[in-house]
Amino acid sequence: METIKIGGLLIEFLHSKDDTDGSVDMFKMRVEPNAKVPAPHYHETWDETVYGLGGTLTMRIDGEDIAIEPGQSAFIKRGVVHSFRNDSSAAASVLSVLTPGILGASYFRELAELASAGPPDAAKVKELMLRYRLIAVPDAT
Repeated sequence: METIKIGGLLIEFLHSKDDTDGSVDMFKMRVEPNAKVPAPHYHETWDETVYGLGGTLTMRIDGEDIAIEPGQSAFIKRGVVHSFRNDSSAAASVLSVLTPGILGASYFRELAELASAGPPDAAKVKELMLRYRLIAVPDAT
């Protein structure tokens, strides 16, 4: 198990592409209230399922807000623009499952490194996202 902290996000990898021969990436994510989160984006090569563990995380999927509370889930097909935020006063936790496992923990490690000295350079974050096949869509609402 590996834990990676990026500002108000805490990612705890349970399985990754590296230990599942590319079958799955599975991680718990804790999102603090009003944490800085990624821009709206989509994945070119994997689907994502998000399952609520605690608190309320608001997922914006294809233009629709969906409150993910404990026991609720959302499926995000590859190519669908999505983002998330925590508007509540308490931390929210979810389990994310990416299939197939293509992203891995290395993306989050590199993002944490970029953010370690304060707000990261937007151009460097965009390059990192593109390298890992995450496509930012900053004008999406």
